[in-house]
Amino acid sequence: MPLVQLTDFALLRFSGADARDFLQGQLTCDVIALQPGRGSYGGYCTPKGRLLASFLLVNEGETCAMVLPAALAEVIRKRLTMYVLRSKVSISAPPAVLLGAHGDDGSKALGPLQIAAPDSLQQAVVAGERCAIRLPGNRLMIMVPDTDSLPALAADDGGWQRQDIEAGIPFILPATQEQFVPQMVNFDLIGALSYSKGCYPGQEIVARTHYLGRLKQRMYRVSAPAVLAPGDKLYCAGLGDQAAGMIVNAAAVSDGRYEALAVLQTANAGSATYHAGSLQGPALLIESLPYTVS
Repeated sequence: MPLVQLTDFALLRFSGADARDFLQGQLTCDVIALQPGRGSYGGYCTPKGRLLASFLLVNEGETCAMVLPAALAEVIRKRLTMYVLRSKVSISAPPAVLLGAHGDDGSKALGPLQIAAPDSLQQAVVAGERCAIRLPGNRLMIMVPDTDSLPALAADDGGWQRQDIEAGIPFILPATQEQFVPQMVNFDLIGALSYSKGCYPGQEIVARTHYLGRLKQRMYRVSAPAVLAPGDKLYCAGLGDQAAGMIVNAAAVSDGRYEALAVLQTANAGSATYHAGSLQGPALLIESLPYTVS
């Protein structure tokens, strides 16, 4: 996979003396524990514990960078700004270009960008306004100012999204806002959720779900010989006409086949056949993930 421009994502940057404390009180991940030069996935919830957004957060040292779907970036910026109040925090949407690279060639692609390749998973290398972070699937995400001179870029054909799906990394989109508590999309399995960090919107409900063992849905990787899209409802015979799940993210693979991340009832995920759209819709095949779903 060559260097590609990730136009489906956007960047928010948090600066100021209180930026990390402010984010600690808003997000599901432990921002205070996130060391400079490290990244973490995380989420932003409603007071009812339902996800409004998911993202990649990077501690750049003086600032924190949040990469999230472009379709939600401005909405989330405005909402978080409402809660800044007297805190010394500035939330900006700087003009930036987000790039992706895969495999050994990814490190070579950083040469013209004058930034070194990070060595370990979720390690970030920061050079001024440029940042590169290593992600699951032997990938690099690179953030550069849009004023930089860039080499020729290939258009992303959906490969980056497919690799997020293979890695089991979900991103909330407009069609799936307020549909899931963090554990339903495996936040606790990918390091995006801390149970010890303290309060944030929805924290009480998220904690209760964990400690009382009330989680009945989990996210799985699935495939089907049909178009799948975020927000699509899923059905299985055991629950009749009642929806039994939902597509979180989806991407075309080949020959009309799609792969997706889907939230399913855990009681039926291993035994029942799920269908997209209706009980008569295409059957889903459950695929493997790089971590264990239980």
